[in-house]
Parts: sequence; structure tokens; C-alpha cells
Amino acid sequence: MTRGDVVIVGGGHNGLVAAAYLAQAGRRVQVLERLDHVGGAAISAHAFDGVDARLSRYSYLVSLLPPRILADLGARVRLARRQYSSYTPDPRTGGRTGLLIGPRSTFDAIGAGDDEAGFTEFYRHCRAVTSRLWPTLTEPLRTRSALRRDIDDAGWQSMIERPIAEAITAAVGDDLVRGVMATDALIGTFARMDDESLRQNVCFLYHLIGGGTGDWDVPIGGMGAVTGALAAAATGFGAEIVTGAEVYAIDPDGEVRYRHGDTEHRVGAEWVLANVTPTVLAGLLGEDAPGSAPGAQLKVNLMLRRLPRLRDETVSAEQAFGGTFHINEALTQLDDAYRRAAAGWVPDPLPCEIYCHSLADPTILSDELRQSGAHTLTVFGLHTPHDLMVSGTPERMRDTLTSAALTSLNSVLAEPIQDVVMEDAAGRLCIEAKTTADLQDALGMTAGNIFHGALSWPFAEDDEELTTPAQRWGVATRHDRILLCGSGSRRGGAVSGIGGHNAAMALLQG
Repeated sequence: MTRGDVVIVGGGHNGLVAAAYLAQAGRRVQVLERLDHVGGAAISAHAFDGVDARLSRYSYLVSLLPPRILADLGARVRLARRQYSSYTPDPRTGGRTGLLIGPRSTFDAIGAGDDEAGFTEFYRHCRAVTSRLWPTLTEPLRTRSALRRDIDDAGWQSMIERPIAEAITAAVGDDLVRGVMATDALIGTFARMDDESLRQNVCFLYHLIGGGTGDWDVPIGGMGAVTGALAAAATGFGAEIVTGAEVYAIDPDGEVRYRHGDTEHRVGAEWVLANVTPTVLAGLLGEDAPGSAPGAQLKVNLMLRRLPRLRDETVSAEQAFGGTFHINEALTQLDDAYRRAAAGWVPDPLPCEIYCHSLADPTILSDELRQSGAHTLTVFGLHTPHDLMVSGTPERMRDTLTSAALTSLNSVLAEPIQDVVMEDAAGRLCIEAKTTADLQDALGMTAGNIFHGALSWPFAEDDEELTTPAQRWGVATRHDRILLCGSGSRRGGAVSGIGGHNAAMALLQG
């Protein structure tokens, strides 16, 4: 059995960040990745046969990746700011009017002009919280009371103490405006907006905390460019990355067993960093699985010959699709969708939002596609909990959910989206859906949860034990020599690298 300093189980972006920091510090690091490539959910792919476009197949936007991490590692990642924040067709007019938020906001167009001031004030209070919390995500955990003393009271109460629905409904009166504000609390999270558990608040906080401002940017070159830069940094500092290495057991004493091809290997290390879900880690340790929140999202990737025409003639397609395009996401629609999904039915209409990455980053398309006017489109469906997927066959439910997403989109377009979808080399429509079941099967994300489990507050409770470096950095497990380094760590979730950074800091600064 060989022995090194650190073995990292899982070559997703967090594992690469940890590997780069540790190798930079002179540690011998080996990364073991089950798939034939690194990156996990942060990859680009040619999803459609014969179509030269690099789609961000799973994760798609960046907000929570601190520039400090990239600078520390010398990782060259370029991000593009989207011109508009969002566009939301009004379902009350069949999409003939809508709310555009950006350089030119159109609250008056939907009869909500009186809400603009309340909307602005609401986010001012939110930024008073997020701007203070953001820098702490790459520091040892602070306690709730220590942070509370330094943060705006109104923002803290609305985001941390009470269901976020209360602050939203108090700030604005229009149902559509309320829904636009509410969606950040429901990305990948199955909850009511007024849920007393506040799990929707935690999701809301993470979607607004990035950079202290909540801006979500498009990575130039797609998500694969992020992975490529981090992998290059890790190997450049001397980390060894082994793909096709399926870890099947971990011992608390630091021994890791894995298969590579037809050969079984044993490797020992002073430290094992787990860039897998807590449930997967428990299975590798032979322990009972912890409770895990199921995922609740659908992602549909499309390749279009051109952007579709809108029913709203006051905005261009480039404006509408230049940010987040909300579909059937008024607050009452979100509530109705939750109730229907909780009862075991696919929401009708399905709340969705759309991202057109090729508008912000045309480099993901070949010259020929760019010149033809083609575009990528990502449709993200809410309130599609994993329980729906396991209620039938995965293939049938994938088709059902895909149909629901496209039907929802068509309800606000002037032409069916299918009429502008490109065909691949075999004449098939360029439509690819990824469900929670697909994420579990392909990426090992337990129950398809994109956050590797329930998100937690980015601070420690006052009575929480913070005696060890791993506890102070939010990466502790039941075993001293095994640390979490992925999205399942205390401040993990989304493409941030924070889980990998904090695990490395716990090891190096311990």
C-alpha cells in the first residue's frame, strides 16, 4: 500500500481547489475521480451530435466563487456580466406585457409602478446582510450572535429570523413582483415561501450572498473553463489526478480502496478529503446514511436556430433573454406549484426560468453557429422534487417533466419553442433534460440535490462546539482524519470552491 499526505475522493471543482491549495503548500496530494474526466457538475459538453456548441451541461452560472481563490491559485477564469437582471412575462396578460429589470426597468408596464421603491429598499436591506457575510465564507466560522451585532437589523430579521415571504409581501404588493423576488429561495429547494423551518431563507441567502451583491455571471468558455483552470492549477502545483478511479471503501485510519480498470488499489494518507455527498461518504465508511434533503429541479438544455419571438412587443428577444427569463413564477403560482408537487403531481403550469448563455458568451458556439444566429437555452424547472422521479420510471418522468417545461415556456411565447429548436446530425431535436435521478446516477448527487444535501446557515450557532480546526472551518466529520471538502461542507453549495478552500485551510492552519 502506498502512502501520501492527502487523498481527495472526488474530482469536482471543490476537490480541485483543495488539491491546488495543498499541493501549493508542498503536500503530496492524490485526487481520485470515478468518471473519466474531472469537474463533476462544472463541465462543458457537446451535448448534441454534430452541433459544435459547448453547453454547460449541469451547473451554468457563477456567483459564489471568490476572486481570492482564483488569485491565490493563479487560475485564469473570466466571467461575463449579463446586461439585464431579469425579464418576466405577465401570465395575467398571456405574456403580452412583462417586467424587465435592469438598466431600464418596467414596473409600470405591469401596473406595479408603486412597487419599484419597495423592491429597491428590500434589496438594500438584503445587501446590508450579504455584504457583511460574504467575506466570512472563507474564514473560520463566526457565531450567530457575533455576526448579529454587526448587521442591519431589518435585513437580519427578514433574511435570518422570519420566513422570507413575510418581508417580500410587506415590501411589494404585486403578485408577479413578489414571485420574481421569491424564486431565489426555491432554486433546488422544495419548500413553501412561508415555511417555518426557514430552509427557503437559507437558499435565498446563498443566492444573494455572492460577492456581497448577488450577481450571477456567465463563465467565458462555459463551466468547463472553470474546471480546466482549477485542474491546471492543481497539477501545476504537483497534485496527481487519477480519473476512472472508483473509490469503494474508506477506513477512518486513512486507508482508501479503489478500482482502476481491472485492478484494485489501496492507498493510505494522513488526511482524506471527501468531495462527495455526506450520504455517499457514509456508504464508503460502512456507516448509516445521514438524513438528506432531496433535490427539486429540472434542467433542460436546448439548441436554437434563433431566439423565439415574444408576445410582448415592447422588449427585444435579446433584452428578454439577456438575464433570467422567469416563466409562470408569480408568488401564487409558486405556492400552487408547491402544493401540487407535494401531493405527487407535476405542477401545471411548471414554474421555470431560462438562461441564454450564448448572448453573454458567444465563444461557446462555433463561428458557423454564431453567424447563423443560433443560441443555446437552458430551462430550469422549480418544484420538481425527487419523489416525483421515483414515483414512475425515470425515462417516462423525464419526458413528462420536459413536456411540462416546454409547455410552460410556450404559454408566454408568440411561437412554439419547438419551431426554432435545431436538429442534430441524426435529425433529432436538440433537447436534453437532466432530472434529479440523472444527477444521482451520473454524478453521485444523493437524491439529485445540487447542494449535496440541505443548505445550512454560513455561521455557527452560539452553543456549537468549535474546538478543532475542522469544526472551526465547517468541514468536520465524525472522524478526525476525514474532512468534508465539497458542497456538503458547512458553507458549500453551488460552484464556489469554498468547500475545497476551507478544507485545505483546516488542514494547513490546524
